[in-house]
Amino acid sequence: MHLNSDFSQRVVIRPEEYGFVPSPLSGVSRMMLDRVGDEVARATSIVRYEPGAGYSGHVHEGGEEIFVLSGTFSDEHGDYPAGSYLRNPPGSAHTPYSADGCTILVKLWQFASTDAEFVEVSTRDMRFVPGLVEGLSVLPLHEHDGVNTALVRWAPNTQFTPHTHPGGEEILVLEGCFYDEHGEYPKGTWIRSPRYSQHTPFTRDEGALIYVKVGHLGANLLGDNL
Repeated sequence: MHLNSDFSQRVVIRPEEYGFVPSPLSGVSRMMLDRVGDEVARATSIVRYEPGAGYSGHVHEGGEEIFVLSGTFSDEHGDYPAGSYLRNPPGSAHTPYSADGCTILVKLWQFASTDAEFVEVSTRDMRFVPGLVEGLSVLPLHEHDGVNTALVRWAPNTQFTPHTHPGGEEILVLEGCFYDEHGEYPKGTWIRSPRYSQHTPFTRDEGALIYVKVGHLGANLLGDNL
């Protein structure tokens, strides 16, 4: 399967365009955002667990990155409420489930071969630090070899400077509404901008909270070999 697999193209998916499809496991459905491959795939998805749903134990040969959007995601290692950020490196194994249901952002096969660190961050317990312009604050989640992931909070009516993303940029809007000269992006919008893309982002009266990953497009990742 190839879905939004031309990484030189800009992609915007708004929540009204979501179409969840059943996974091979009962009670788990997914909105595929991009995908290269079938069940073993370099993939970015929003995955929804119904209460009591879960997977059997399995290994993530290409690694798995998770951000919990709502509810509580669990495995044998712990419970992860909304706002949790997890990285299970290549070769790791677990048995995931959700007792009460949850929705998560999942990225598969998007690790560097040298990235072997387990990461568990409860963003509710961490403090944002000032960003590059007034009104911007940042909560770093992970960095490895030029690939950075963070939460970025935009106060109302914040204006950023024009800038370029040499390694591309991926955004999921978690709260409020995010803007740039190309359009407006309400809560739930996913944006993938290609390498060397440029924009001048800003917010209006509602502000925004966004999940951001930069530097990963064109990086040497395990999924490039699928």
